[in-house]
Amino acid sequence: QVQLVESGGTLVQAGGSLRLSCAASGRPFSSNNIGWFRQAPGKEREFVAVIIWSGSSTYYADSVKGRFTISRDNAKNTVYLHMNSLRPGDTAVYYCAADPRAYRGIITPIPEEYAYWGQGTQVTVSS
Repeated sequence: QVQLVESGGTLVQAGGSLRLSCAASGRPFSSNNIGWFRQAPGKEREFVAVIIWSGSSTYYADSVKGRFTISRDNAKNTVYLHMNSLRPGDTAVYYCAADPRAYRGIITPIPEEYAYWGQGTQVTVSS
């Protein structure tokens, strides 16, 4: 079992920056790949970014590439999502999720591949 808690969401103006955190407990953190997803009202949950267990590989959705950066600190059991140049279209509830199959050596943007999810944190970007 892995427990995930997101934090850092708030109201921010367009063009601003935020850093979201995902704190994990339970199963050894370094055995999990961690992804960020988001869900806007009336829309399906969509992939944002993912980082492999070691931090050596990342993958981003085209919509956030060049603006968002995912990183992790395994000593602190925490993954971060640094968000710059925020747009109103980034408004959503942001979730982090853990894929415990880090031994596969691959990362995936598919939500169904993730076994554990946090409760989410709201990010609102005003125009």
